[in-house]
Amino acid sequence: MNPSKHVFDVKRITVLAVAVLFLSAFVAVKDDLFLISKNLDIFSAVYRQISLNYVDETDPNLLIKTAVDAMLDDLDPYTEYVQETDIEEYKLKYVDTKYGGIGAAIFERDGHIFLSEPYAGYPADEAGLAAGDEVVSINGITLENKSTAEASHLLRGAEHSKIQLLIKKIEKTDPISLTLTRKIVRQPNVSHSVLLDGGIGYIKLDKFLEQSAKEVETALYSFQEKGELNGLIIDLRDNGGGILQEAVKVVSLFIPQGELVVSQKGKNATKTHSYRTIAKPAAPEVPLAILINGRSASAAEIVAGALQDLDRAVIIGERSFGKGLVQQTFNIPYNNLVKVTVAKYYTPAGRCIQALDFVHRDSNGSYMRVSDSLLNAFNTKSGRVVYDGSGIYPDITVPEPQYSPITRALSEHYLIFDYATAFRQSHPRITDADKFEVDETLYTDFINFLKDKDYQYATKTETSLRALKAVAEIERKPEELIQELGALSQKIHQSKQQDLLTHREEIKKVLGSEIVSRYYYKNGRTTFSFRYDDQLHRAKALLSKDTAEYYSILAGEGKYKTIGRPETFLASAETAN
Repeated sequence: MNPSKHVFDVKRITVLAVAVLFLSAFVAVKDDLFLISKNLDIFSAVYRQISLNYVDETDPNLLIKTAVDAMLDDLDPYTEYVQETDIEEYKLKYVDTKYGGIGAAIFERDGHIFLSEPYAGYPADEAGLAAGDEVVSINGITLENKSTAEASHLLRGAEHSKIQLLIKKIEKTDPISLTLTRKIVRQPNVSHSVLLDGGIGYIKLDKFLEQSAKEVETALYSFQEKGELNGLIIDLRDNGGGILQEAVKVVSLFIPQGELVVSQKGKNATKTHSYRTIAKPAAPEVPLAILINGRSASAAEIVAGALQDLDRAVIIGERSFGKGLVQQTFNIPYNNLVKVTVAKYYTPAGRCIQALDFVHRDSNGSYMRVSDSLLNAFNTKSGRVVYDGSGIYPDITVPEPQYSPITRALSEHYLIFDYATAFRQSHPRITDADKFEVDETLYTDFINFLKDKDYQYATKTETSLRALKAVAEIERKPEELIQELGALSQKIHQSKQQDLLTHREEIKKVLGSEIVSRYYYKNGRTTFSFRYDDQLHRAKALLSKDTAEYYSILAGEGKYKTIGRPETFLASAETAN
C-alpha cells in the first residue's frame, strides 16, 4: 500500500470527522436557538394578550416578576431575578453590608415595629434609643401594620440626611419626637475577635462579603503583636457564605502559596476555574481549629473543606449545610439583575459537598438529599478518607444543645426579651459580660414576672398524645380508654408547671444573654456565651499546649482515618463483618 496515500486517507477521514462533529454541534446550537426564539415568541404573545384583554388592570412589572420567579423556581433556590428597586437590598445581602441609616435592628410584633438592638456608636445608640422601644412613625409615615422590610426601607437614606422618628419608649407614656442624622452603617464580617487564655485567638467570622479576608488578617496580626499565638479558632457557625474569592483569601492566610483551594466546573467552559492560594501565608504553622454547624454554608464550607482536605485545620462542631453551588450575577436590561447558578465547586480532594438534589424532587415537591449510596470517597493530602455529597463533616463532632419547648416558648412570646428590657430600666449597670450570671434571686424574680403572662406551648409528649387520642376517637375505641388518655394528658399538663424549674439552667443561659446584650451589645452577648459553648471549649482543649491529639487527627491516626462515613457504608461494613 502506498504510504503517502494512506496518510492522505487518514487526514481526509480526520477532516471529515471534525466537519461532521462541527456540523452536529452547529445543528444542535441552531435547534437550541430556534427553541429559545419560539418560546420567547409564545411568552411575549401570552403577556401581550393578558395586558390588553384581561378583565382587570394588571401591573406589568408584577406580571413579569411572577413569570420569571416561577421559571426560576424550577431550578434551585439560589438562581433569582432582582428588579431595579431591590438592587440595594441585594447588595446588602451579597456584596457589602454598608448603607445609610440609624444603626439598629428591628422586628415586627403584633402589627408594631420595635428596636431589637441598637448598634454601638451609631445614631440610634447615641440618641439613647434602646431595645424594646417602639418606632411609631418615620418622617410622618405611621408604621402600624407595616412589615420590617417596609420599615427598613424608610429608615435608610443618604449619609448626613435627616430622619424624623416618633418613638414610644418603655418608661414613657407619650411618644417622643427625635430628629437623627443618618450615618454610613457597616456591620463588619468579623463581629468578634479576642485573645483567650493560653494564647489562643478567637475570630468570629459572620460572612464572606467584601473585606472579610482583610478583617481576619487584621485580627490575626493583632494577636501576633500581643505575644505568642499558640492556636487559632475561626468560628464559621451560622456563616451563610458570600464571595468565593474572599474564601480563597482567608485560606491563603494559612496555606503555602500556590496550593489549590477550590475549583468550579460548569456546563459553560468559561465558568470552569481553579483558585489557588495567592500570597505567602500569615500564619502557616499556627494550630488551627474551625467551628461549623448546620447553618455554615457556601464560602464557609469552601474554607472548612479546603483546610480539612489539606490537613491544615481540625474541624469541630456539626455537619455543615451542604451548598456546593457557585452563583454569578449578570446585568440585564433596564438596570435589573439575574443571579444564576453557573457551576459546582470542588474542594482540593475533588469532592463536591452539595447535599440537596435540585434536579429531582419527592412526591411533595421537596428537594431530596443526595442518597448515601451515591456518595464517593476521597482522600485528604495525608490520606484521610472524606466523602462528597453531604456537606463538610467535622473531624470532632460536638452537638449543639437543643432547647426545651418551654425555653423556645418563652423566647417566641418575647417574654425573655421583655424581662431583659424591664431589667435594664431598673438596673443602670451590671458586672462585665464575662462575669455576669443569672443567680437564683434574679431567676425567682423572672418566674414572678411570668405569673400573669401567657406562654402556652406543647411538648412532644402532648402532641403525640393528642394525635393518639384523635385516632382512638376515630376508631371508636372504648370510652374507658379515651378517658384514660384524657387523664394522662391532664397529668402531663400538670407536670409542665415544673418545667421552669426542670429547665432552669438553659433558661438562665438565654435570659443572661439577653440581659447582657442590653448593656454590652452584640459583643457582650458573644462574650457571655463563651462559658456555655461546648464546641468552643473542645477547640480550646484541642489547641492547648499539649497538641498531641491535634496532630494525630491531622495525621489520620486511629478513628480519625475516616471522616463522616455514610450510613450505607457503615451498614455494608457491618454486614461484611
